[in-house]
Amino acid sequence: MIEYALLFAALCYGVALLLDLWRIAQGPSSADRILALDTMVINVIALLVLYGIWRGTAVYFEAAMLIAMVGFVSTVAYCRFLLRGDIIE
Repeated sequence: MIEYALLFAALCYGVALLLDLWRIAQGPSSADRILALDTMVINVIALLVLYGIWRGTAVYFEAAMLIAMVGFVSTVAYCRFLLRGDIIE
């Protein structure tokens, strides 16, 4: 039963990734594109966690933590670039 739940959740997150790609391509502003990219990072983290549950190993959870840290830093850097024009003061 858990396999069906994991498959359904992975399918839903896969559809969400496709919708994020569409928002990145069609976003009317840069803020929409940054938000879609941040949402895409969250969806990838969720897919890694689901895959780690399916495989029964903790390696994918550690990879999800690393991607979460890099995703947060990249979102902050993009937002600072939009607001100030530079990242490092």
